[in-house]
Amino acid sequence: MAEEELIVRGLTGVDMALRIAGPGTRSFAFLIDWQIRLLAALALILMASLLRLLPGVSKPVMAAVWITTLIIASLIYFLYHPVLEVIMRGRTPGKRKAGARIVTVEGAIPTVGSLLLRNLFRLIDCMPGFYIVGLGCCLFTEKRVRLGDLVAGTVLVLEEAEASRTLARLGEAMQRSSLPLEALRLIHDLLDRWRDLDEEQRRQLARGLLTKLDPGFDSGRESALNDQALRVRLEALLGTGSGR
Repeated sequence: MAEEELIVRGLTGVDMALRIAGPGTRSFAFLIDWQIRLLAALALILMASLLRLLPGVSKPVMAAVWITTLIIASLIYFLYHPVLEVIMRGRTPGKRKAGARIVTVEGAIPTVGSLLLRNLFRLIDCMPGFYIVGLGCCLFTEKRVRLGDLVAGTVLVLEEAEASRTLARLGEAMQRSSLPLEALRLIHDLLDRWRDLDEEQRRQLARGLLTKLDPGFDSGRESALNDQALRVRLEALLGTGSGR
């Protein structure tokens, strides 16, 4: 059976294919993350138990310690995925180990809102136990997504070096630039395929982008700019400021 792929439509005419992660990859990533949460909970319980052995620790103090331990363990369990997926831009330690990342159906890094919505539906995906709903959904949906992904518009894909670097650069550019996401994707798409395009084609595309996105660019006056100069202007819009 052919591998399932998420096709990211390239705005310069060159598409990028991201391999979709199946239930096996999801399960592997989840088990790693589950072990991390379990070890964190056991460490808390161990510390609370050791505290009980200290002389002079009263029963009211121990009761407060156990309540605090329970609260912290619960927070780790429920906030582990949403917090780490936001901080790590669509990954957790388990997903990183499994070589997977969450992206939008357009191939971009998900917004904080999308990641939080995805995790909210985790409560349904895990029902009635052992993620039966979520895994069943992965088996029968086109992009092997669980219910949370369907609602949030996300997909779990296998990370590959170039695709991962592109997504990371896009996320960094979003923080540095005031341009809209679609404009950033357009510039990144052109820069990533720069050497694959013939000279005249990439110069025309670059001038077209700069005319629309750079208020200081005069297409008539600067029509003679060479490849490197046009590329530098594009990178300046992203805030990178260096050629590649």
